[in-house]
Amino acid sequence: MNTEPESSSHRAKAEASALEIKDLTFRWNPHYSTLAFPDLSLPQGEHLFLHGPSGTGKSTLLSLLAGMLPPATGSIRLLGSDIRQLSAGKRDRFRADHIGVIFQQFNLVPYLTAEANVTLPCRLSLRRRGAMDGTPTLAAQRLLTTLAIPESHWQRKVTQLSIGQQQRIAAARALIGAPEIILADEPTSALDSDNRDRFIALLLAMAEERNTSVLFVSHDRTLAQHFHHQIQLGQVPE
Repeated sequence: MNTEPESSSHRAKAEASALEIKDLTFRWNPHYSTLAFPDLSLPQGEHLFLHGPSGTGKSTLLSLLAGMLPPATGSIRLLGSDIRQLSAGKRDRFRADHIGVIFQQFNLVPYLTAEANVTLPCRLSLRRRGAMDGTPTLAAQRLLTTLAIPESHWQRKVTQLSIGQQQRIAAARALIGAPEIILADEPTSALDSDNRDRFIALLLAMAEERNTSVLFVSHDRTLAQHFHHQIQLGQVPE
């Protein structure tokens, strides 16, 4: 991927690779055509915008990277680990420890409060729990404050909150414990343009603070300006 000239500090930050894929394909079943994905490598701490029309495999690629789907062919290396060589249980552990996922439908736990949803990754991963200053509760409250969720809402069940608030809670859950990679699948599709741009700016600013790489999927190419790199499925990376 070509980038603008970098400062020495940015070069040092980006030396390690967050993810690399090569010869990656996937097929849902024999009645569907095979999806083939371009080879790519994303340096640690940098952000990639992935766009394309519906049906081109954007969400499928995120599920492959998260270890939730098995590829037909090819390799997936995350943080230097070949996740195809991991057992299902070890892939789940790797995802819990190193990856924050923002799902298109958020996938929040409906019977938990906003705060409890955010702290959930720390219950599943000792690594993410140990990566923060203070307790998971304090870390969650800092994230909720930064993402403009009022304190009066922290103990409400997420089903009692607006779609925009649920979306920001999903982002806080992905960010807690400083995972090295965030995979975001159309997380702004329910937001108006002002709230969408504000959310992306906050997400990327917080990722920069943590040296977290972000792979952000959307059909809306106007969002590409916020990211270091962009790619359309079936085309050469820019």
